[in-house]
Amino acid sequence: MLQKFKNHLLLNFQFLSGKKILLATSGGKDSMVMVHLFQQLDYKIGIAHCNFQLRGMESFGDQNFVQEYASANDIPVFITQFDTKAFAEDYKVSTQVAARELRYNWFYELLETEKFDYILTAHHADDNLETFLINLSRGTGLEGLTGIPEQNDKVIRPLLAFSQEEMEEYAKLNNIQWREDSSNASDKYLRNKIRHHLVPMLKELNPNFLSSFHKTQTYLQEAQVMVEDASIMIYQQVAKQEEDTICFDLKKLKKLPNYKSYLYQWLKEFGFSAWDDIYDLVESQSGKYIFSPEYRLLKDRDSLILSPINFVNEKEEYSIDENQKEVNIPLNLTFCKVADISLTTNSAIFVDADKLQFPLVLRHWNEGDSFQPFGMNGKSKKVSKLFKDEKLSLLEKENSWLLCSNEDIVWIIGLRQDERFRIENTTKNILKIQLE
Repeated sequence: MLQKFKNHLLLNFQFLSGKKILLATSGGKDSMVMVHLFQQLDYKIGIAHCNFQLRGMESFGDQNFVQEYASANDIPVFITQFDTKAFAEDYKVSTQVAARELRYNWFYELLETEKFDYILTAHHADDNLETFLINLSRGTGLEGLTGIPEQNDKVIRPLLAFSQEEMEEYAKLNNIQWREDSSNASDKYLRNKIRHHLVPMLKELNPNFLSSFHKTQTYLQEAQVMVEDASIMIYQQVAKQEEDTICFDLKKLKKLPNYKSYLYQWLKEFGFSAWDDIYDLVESQSGKYIFSPEYRLLKDRDSLILSPINFVNEKEEYSIDENQKEVNIPLNLTFCKVADISLTTNSAIFVDADKLQFPLVLRHWNEGDSFQPFGMNGKSKKVSKLFKDEKLSLLEKENSWLLCSNEDIVWIIGLRQDERFRIENTTKNILKIQLE
C-alpha cells in the first residue's frame, strides 16, 4: 500500500510536496495509518487531535495515546478539548454536527496560527460509500450522491482511493497500534447500521462493489459538472443581479423544459428547503413570498426577486434639523440653499424653505398615506396608488422613504415631490434636496 499511496500522492497531490501539513488524528486505525504513511514518505507533518469529551475516560485515553505517539516519534502535536454536548444544546444541533463544526473551526485556526498549509483527514473509500448511502436514504440531489470531495479548500482527503480492507492490512503488516472507539460498535447511529449490515451485504453480492461504486461516482461527478455548467449558462439568460438583489424573469424561466431543476441549482446555496412551495411560487399571485433563514424569495408580477431579509420597522424615523447639511442614514441626502432652480428630477427637488417646519422627518410609508403630486393642482393621491402606478415591487415599497414636514409629505424620495412645497414667484429661500 505504501508504494500505491506514494504514486497516488505524486499523481493527484503533488502540490503537497514541501508543504507543511497537519494530520487530523483521532487515534483510531485510519488516522494512525495515515500518520504512519506520511512518516515513511518524509513529509513535514504535525498532528491535531480533538477531545470531544463524549466517551468519558475513553476520550482522555485517546488523547493520551496520540500525545504519547507524537512525543515518541518527535512529531509536533496540537490537542484541544471541547464541551461538545453543551455546544450542541446551545446551538440546537446534533452531537455529530456540533463535533464537525468545532473541529473544522479549530483546524482552520491552527492553519493560520501555526502556519500549516493544509489539513488532511483519513476518510477512505468505505467512508465515501457510507456517506453516499446515508444521503440516498434521506433523499438528496445529485450533489449528495457525488461523495466526499478529495479536496475542499485547505482540507485534503488523500485516502479516499483506499478501502477499509487495505487500511487494515497495512496496519497489521506494520504493527501499527491504534485505539478502538467503543461507539463504533453500536448501531445507535445510522452510519454504523449501514457499516455493519448494509455494506457487508453489498460486498457479498459483488466482491468488486467498491470498485464499481467508484466508477459510478466518477460518472455522477462528471454529470454534476455538466449540470453546473448548464446552470451558469441559463442563469445568465434568466437572471439579473443588482447590488444584493437577484431578479429571475419568469417568462424566460417557464420556457425551460425543466425549470424546477434550475431553480434548485440557483437557490440551494441561499438556505431554502421548502422546494415545493418555491415551485408553487412561480404560478402564485403577485406579493407571495417564501423565507429561508437569511433570504426572501418574492413573486412580483413576472419575476421572482431574491433578496436578503430586511425586516422593516415601520416606526423607524430620523429627524433632520434646520441647519443640517446632509444625512447619511438611512439614505444619503444633502440640503443646500440655492439662488435659482434647475430641472427637478427623481433624485433632486427644489422646495420653498419657508414652507417647511423643522425638524423634518424621514420615515417609511404607511397604509393610508396621501400627498398632493407635483403639478396636479392640489389634488390628493394615495401613496399606495402611486406605488401601483409606478409598478413598484413589494421589496421596493418596503424600502421607500418619505421626507415629511410636520404631518405633510414633502417628497416620496426618488419618485415624486409634493405640490404644497413647490417654488413660487414669491419664494425667497430656495432649498435644494439631493438624493446622492
